[in-house]
Amino acid sequence: MVSEFFTGVRYLGRGFGYWRRRPGLMTLGLVPGVIALVLLAAAIIPLLLNLGSITAWATPFADGWDAFWRNALRTAIGVVAAIAALVLASVTFTALTLLIGDPFYQRIWRAIETDLGGDVPEGDGAFLVALGESIRLIALGALVALLALAVGFVPLVGAPLAAVASVLLTGRLLARELTGRALNARDIPSVERSRLFAQRRARLLGFGAATQLCFMVPLGAVFIMPTAVAGATVLARDLLAHRTPTAARHA
Repeated sequence: MVSEFFTGVRYLGRGFGYWRRRPGLMTLGLVPGVIALVLLAAAIIPLLLNLGSITAWATPFADGWDAFWRNALRTAIGVVAAIAALVLASVTFTALTLLIGDPFYQRIWRAIETDLGGDVPEGDGAFLVALGESIRLIALGALVALLALAVGFVPLVGAPLAAVASVLLTGRLLARELTGRALNARDIPSVERSRLFAQRRARLLGFGAATQLCFMVPLGAVFIMPTAVAGATVLARDLLAHRTPTAARHA
């Protein structure tokens, strides 16, 4: 289980290797991330800057408390709210970037598929399918954000527990979304994908969690997205190559 998790992490490392092999193509993949980051920053930065006012508005019952306990409560709520907002921003960034950058990431995907050899599908999945998956990703991300918000109120351990749970849950969502292009191109149905992912659950989680942690570094989401697309393509190909006979019969 642990070795499979770190095997998943190494797929992101393999994605980094393409910066050396195809620097021009990977650099081109930064453009959609910059656009998506600017759009999201316009929404998330005002929210984070006004967290103090928001938490004060949400806790009027604490106005008469001792200053220490009032500030402690509002700080805790602010931290949890910030974690939830960043979780939602992360999955929204991924969905938005993949949609904006479809022509860019199609070139990265196809180049890596060609490097890996074997049959390369002609298509890369319908745009409407990708749009539907992006909407689903944002909806599931909102659920994870709400879960993080709820977990954050557990006494003493709420904030760190919410952070860890958010990284793992969001990472799994990101991994499923990022491997979507290679699977869409091969017309792999959702039921078969779930079966495929279940066979390598820890590997998928390792790749997704590593990607999510990189996303949390300032500007990391922009610089890591081409790497994540490359690594996810390699991961998807390996998942398909090593699926069990039972899964293959259902494809």
